[in-house]
Amino acid sequence: MSNIELEMLPNMSNAPDEDVLLDVRHLKKHFVVGTNFFGKPTKWLKAVDNVSFSLKKGKTLGIVGESGCGKTTMGRTILRLYDVTGGEVWFKGREVSHISDSEFDKLRPQMQMIFQDPYASLSPRMTVGEIIGEAARQHGLVSKENYRDYVLNIMTMCGLQPHYFERYPHEFSGGQRQRICIARALAVNPELVICDEPVSALDVSIQAQIINMLKELQQKLGLTYVFISHDLSVVKHISDEVGVMYLGSMVEYGSKAQIFENTYHPYTKALFSAVPVPNPHVKMNRVILKGDIPSPVNPPKGCKFHTRCDRCMEVCKHVPPAYKEVEKGHFCACHLYDTEEELAAYEAQVVMQGTESSK
Repeated sequence: MSNIELEMLPNMSNAPDEDVLLDVRHLKKHFVVGTNFFGKPTKWLKAVDNVSFSLKKGKTLGIVGESGCGKTTMGRTILRLYDVTGGEVWFKGREVSHISDSEFDKLRPQMQMIFQDPYASLSPRMTVGEIIGEAARQHGLVSKENYRDYVLNIMTMCGLQPHYFERYPHEFSGGQRQRICIARALAVNPELVICDEPVSALDVSIQAQIINMLKELQQKLGLTYVFISHDLSVVKHISDEVGVMYLGSMVEYGSKAQIFENTYHPYTKALFSAVPVPNPHVKMNRVILKGDIPSPVNPPKGCKFHTRCDRCMEVCKHVPPAYKEVEKGHFCACHLYDTEEELAAYEAQVVMQGTESSK
């Protein structure tokens, strides 16, 4: 990546911003999917490919994109549930992606995750009180004498009745189970919570209750969220900033107003056009994407989206677009917003590649 591109990425200086809680720099997570006879990797699935963003304390970043675009993998990699292939994760001004496991264990209470499936993420052999309080007890955050009162206080804060303390997960509905998952995450007093589609498995009425509760808890406890979701209406309701991912890469990033009111990337426009409008008199200008999502094992050359884009240019087929700041705080990776000088340089690069391949 050139020096010019580095300068345009958000918060990429070495000096940490005190207001920035999470700073992700060129994050990569590749999975080996093929090896040769000697066991040497020959094929990689690029689940997260060069993602960069920064998130300030007390704010919510919404991450959207199609299934398989790498949203969940990115969240798990930030928390080191997956090992980082490349790039850096800075948390509270400290680089945490390459520190030892013993050092990172000290930071784990400050970085928590709410998983998508409330049925699979709870142990059926543990009571609600044990599920919520286990991590707090493990990290020494509460004494043995205060343990029960501490857990009951967390349960009350998350809308769970005190008599649920001795019950097991199979006795609860999906919405109640997700409240248990949220209480478990909050029991260790985190600063950053990654919410991996926490309401996708719930009814609409329950979704609204959970989202409103998350917002109330954020204001009360000063939490910072990375909110992963397919539902754009939910993202618009809860987020301060929005990032759009496609095939492992961040294609657009900006404030909620910038993304929803002044969309730049063709993929983002197509994504937003699929949202139904609750008004029978409004005609929807649906953007239909042609073709299927390319394989992340063998992504297209150049721009990953060019095989489905109706505004594809010749340069898009050969040169990946730079992820750059198109307007203040609004980043986009698309050749449509290149300057004439940048396009000329890219076209010269295409000619050079063609010359070398013909030799």
